[in-house]
Amino acid sequence: MHPALSARLDNLVERFEEITALLSDPEVIGDNERFTRLSREYARLEALVKNIDQLRAVEQSIAEAKELIASDDADLAEMARLELETLQADHRRLDKEIETQLLPVDPNDDGDVYLEVRAGTGGDEAAIFAGDLFKMYSYFAENKGWTIQVLSASEGDHGGFKEVIAQVKGEGVYAWLKFESGAHRVQRVPATETQGRVHTSAATVAVMPVIPEAEAPEINPNDLRVDTFRASGAGGQHVNKTDSAIRITHIPTGLVVECQEERSQHKNRARAMGLLASRLADAQRQEQERKTAAERKAQVGSGDRSERIRTYNFPQGRVTDHRINLTLHQLDKIMQGDLEPIIVPLRQADQAAQLEAMANSD
Repeated sequence: MHPALSARLDNLVERFEEITALLSDPEVIGDNERFTRLSREYARLEALVKNIDQLRAVEQSIAEAKELIASDDADLAEMARLELETLQADHRRLDKEIETQLLPVDPNDDGDVYLEVRAGTGGDEAAIFAGDLFKMYSYFAENKGWTIQVLSASEGDHGGFKEVIAQVKGEGVYAWLKFESGAHRVQRVPATETQGRVHTSAATVAVMPVIPEAEAPEINPNDLRVDTFRASGAGGQHVNKTDSAIRITHIPTGLVVECQEERSQHKNRARAMGLLASRLADAQRQEQERKTAAERKAQVGSGDRSERIRTYNFPQGRVTDHRINLTLHQLDKIMQGDLEPIIVPLRQADQAAQLEAMANSD
């Protein structure tokens, strides 16, 4: 563990002891707001402090084992040597757990997301690839027990999607999908290619947390242009008889959102407004990141939609994530939704980068 992080542990233990005493103070108990705030901080620190206590105890036991190893008693030295191996393994485990607990919690990690996949360069093949990506995420969502609901879709002329927008609901959705934003590139021989040449196409993925209504950015109704139109696609005859689909344009930013999957115009409008709020919040987040470019070095990807993050090479059966230089030769499994071999290393790399930034800031 970095010395700066180790010093921080002592401060956190002191703070935990301070909170413990405060929660027994009659004056604090009588102040409901302060008592609630301190109780939450206590709950956040309790597991961390327990691990810190265990780590300190293990460190003491390691020191004692090393003394015994240096003693003249051969039997005791051998027993201590065996015990030392176990103690060092415990130390590594606790050290890793504590480092993870020190990381700041992303408040969006447990929440739902809006998933947008758009065809980029490559014409029909790009639309087909966008459809393949959406299937990949749908399979992953199914494996995780999440639900995925399409809000808007524009199908490609030869399959796939020119654009598809969906809401993904479940436990920890944003934590798992937040590193998927960016440009995805595919290299393969299109079905329409008669001479067997490999083509390169692209699609753009955006993953945005669903913003709770209470936290949504304020939107002036006068800044909106709302259009209704007849929905197309799945939904039976009903969707072709009523102008139930909604398109909302946010005039100041030019952002356009639409929803056509619900039969009720009211429901479509509510979903479109939710999507607009998330897009506006996402735009604000990206602008803030641009202003703090130095801090971005501690992130795995910036979420910039133009950043090429991954290449799917079908002739060689491999996938490469360019942010962490990870190459996997299991393309078939990945396209079937087995994304954990890519996402877990991305999350680990992000945690390592955050820990490095935290240590350097002290």
